[in-house]
Amino acid sequence: MEQPLTAMIPSDRSALSLAEYERHGGYRGLRRTLSQYSPEDALEIVKSSRLRGRGGAGFPTALKWSFVPKEYPGPTYLIANADEMEPGTFKDRLLLESTAHQLIEGMILAAYCIGADTGYIFLRGEYTRAARNILRALDEACEAGILGSNILDSGFSFDLYLHTGAGRYICGEETALINALEGRRAHPRAKPPFPQVSGLFGHPTVVNNTETLCNIPHILANGAEWYQDLGRGDDSGTKLFSAAGRVRNPGVWELPMGTPIHEILEDHAGGMAEGFSLRAFQPGGASTDFLLPEDLNLRMDYDAIGKAGSRMGTGALIVLDDQSCPVGMVKNLSQFFARESCGWCTPCRDGLPWMVQLLDQIEQGQGQMSDLDTLAWQCRFMGPGNTFCALAPGAAEPVQSALRLFRDEFEHHINQGRCPYGA
Repeated sequence: MEQPLTAMIPSDRSALSLAEYERHGGYRGLRRTLSQYSPEDALEIVKSSRLRGRGGAGFPTALKWSFVPKEYPGPTYLIANADEMEPGTFKDRLLLESTAHQLIEGMILAAYCIGADTGYIFLRGEYTRAARNILRALDEACEAGILGSNILDSGFSFDLYLHTGAGRYICGEETALINALEGRRAHPRAKPPFPQVSGLFGHPTVVNNTETLCNIPHILANGAEWYQDLGRGDDSGTKLFSAAGRVRNPGVWELPMGTPIHEILEDHAGGMAEGFSLRAFQPGGASTDFLLPEDLNLRMDYDAIGKAGSRMGTGALIVLDDQSCPVGMVKNLSQFFARESCGWCTPCRDGLPWMVQLLDQIEQGQGQMSDLDTLAWQCRFMGPGNTFCALAPGAAEPVQSALRLFRDEFEHHINQGRCPYGA
């Protein structure tokens, strides 16, 4: 099986029933693990696979799990972060709508490794089709003895519930998600303590991205070495990459980790749409720094993109073409982030609306040269270490890279008093 996450998805993207999922090899990893491996053995296999989180940060999954206290006397929780709201990113939607059983199997196995007895799927509220399919899959799994008490007569029990969010980008941050799940306002928490020690209702909690969890059944069914061999670089496995913008074939594809960017854009996205040229792109969603056409030979893995000055993030390529205004693009992104700020800390609550105001003035031809210095100062002020979470630092990334790469565009708006693209 060369493409473990999406190979089983029907061409019409309909949801797989339990019977269909099992015909494609589903729950083979669960049966093998519960019958052959202790939790410690299963965790070691995941560790050896070198799986890294697919939600954006790329933190080693097994290392994150290892922080959960052993033999904790109270409940331990596992949460799937399915609150996919990063602009340009729609990889989890594909998995949630078509292969809910894959996520369920991954969560059972993750719970087995960390000793969790209760799990929640925290789903973006707008994903109504996914919600229906997940609920149906949960019912099927419970009826088949795959969920609940004494799973497959193994002695291991795990209960799993669906929770739909109210639609806020901040809920993608794991501690804000936990607060929302508790019925509180979705504000991020100060760390430490980290959720693995004190999370949901004060108990040990692991929060993993949907795509991350969907990798677990295949790792435990096929082994760590098999998973390592799927990658084309230093990172193991496959990844769901996507492309959006003025390309011929926007979409999402499962490809080996380390696939060159030009291969994603040319071979899978079909290249630029007729009449347009590539000017720049964001490699990992809306909250990543721009890269240029000369970076197309980079491999899509965490370290290679990081060394180039950006982040692989969610693997969602957002294309900026030669006929679109970079000032207008970053203003549009900044408006989104300003609207989605939870308001918990000053740099984000007050800095982002101020940034939007300056960008709007510049785009309308009413800016001043000093505004560019102010924007650069704001990006530094909202940088890592100055806020409770990564929302503001992520929002600053496209702006700071646009100021560096397209400064002449900003100056043209100011000097000519208008947008050269007619926006």
